[in-house]
Amino acid sequence: MQIPEKNQLDLIIVGGGPIGIACALEAEKNDLNYLILEKGCLVNSLYHYPTNMQFFSTSEKLELDNIPFISDKPKPQKREALEYYRRIATSKNINIHLFEEVSTIVTAENGKHRITSSKTNYEADNVIIATGFYDIPNYIHIPGEELPKVSHYYNDPHFYATQKTIVVGASNSAVDAALEIFRKGGEVTMVVRSPEIGERVKYWVRPDIVNRIKEGSIKAYFNSRLKEIKEDTVTLETPEGEEVLENDFVLLLTGYRPNFEFLKNIGIQLSEDGRKIPQYDEKTMETNIPGIYLAGVICGGVETHKWFIENSRVHAKMILDHISEKEKALPGRTS
Repeated sequence: MQIPEKNQLDLIIVGGGPIGIACALEAEKNDLNYLILEKGCLVNSLYHYPTNMQFFSTSEKLELDNIPFISDKPKPQKREALEYYRRIATSKNINIHLFEEVSTIVTAENGKHRITSSKTNYEADNVIIATGFYDIPNYIHIPGEELPKVSHYYNDPHFYATQKTIVVGASNSAVDAALEIFRKGGEVTMVVRSPEIGERVKYWVRPDIVNRIKEGSIKAYFNSRLKEIKEDTVTLETPEGEEVLENDFVLLLTGYRPNFEFLKNIGIQLSEDGRKIPQYDEKTMETNIPGIYLAGVICGGVETHKWFIENSRVHAKMILDHISEKEKALPGRTS
């Protein structure tokens, strides 16, 4: 496969989210010829978060490269974050191709990595995979999950006004959806497998949902699961037995996962303990394939709550420091 010279790079970054952008900023500092490939729009996962989503982190903990993130709230909202990361990408002239999906990465015998995208082919000395986890829902595999009234993503509460809506889950996304839909006039019922609302729910939101359930404004079935979805009803399994409820819409907010098949096809090894944690060096973030690195939430396998923007921004410098040292060690290179 003949690769055009313009497509031969020091570094390809797969994923144009905040961590991918952070890696690009570090690549700029190290004078590396790099390119970000993003299958959707800029910060694609963030763009698809719910309209009114508010971060758990304060704005300074979402900052990249000490570029100030100014918010008029203690916890910034999605729209502010979109503006912040977009301004970084445009003002810093980040080299990024949007709406270009990477399908395969193959490592040749000479150590070069050949990247095939939806538009062309590339060759790079190094690859950083920073693809996040929001694109693939955790399906629950029950009858009716494929019906049009079922969604694994929640956007805006107005859509569910006056409707009987089942919200499955008790994480931040499920709790936010339940509260917002209730306040827009929806009739909300939560179905939760655990005995209570999750402890990791945002501390300023958890008392709200607990009190709305206690007063009966939002109905909740704990220690329960959704068994079947039909056009006009759902069937629940509860501690008291099966129960059939009238229903208009179902939100299956049961979490998301990284694209493990993509990682395995590259050759990255995953742990076999059920957590599917990719193999990487914690000091350099390099995987079992030399020259291929991981950054961000994808490092956590199915434990997607372990890594987020706040604590994985450091991956960018760790990786680029390692790549820079390797580049300096090449014949003909000087420090």
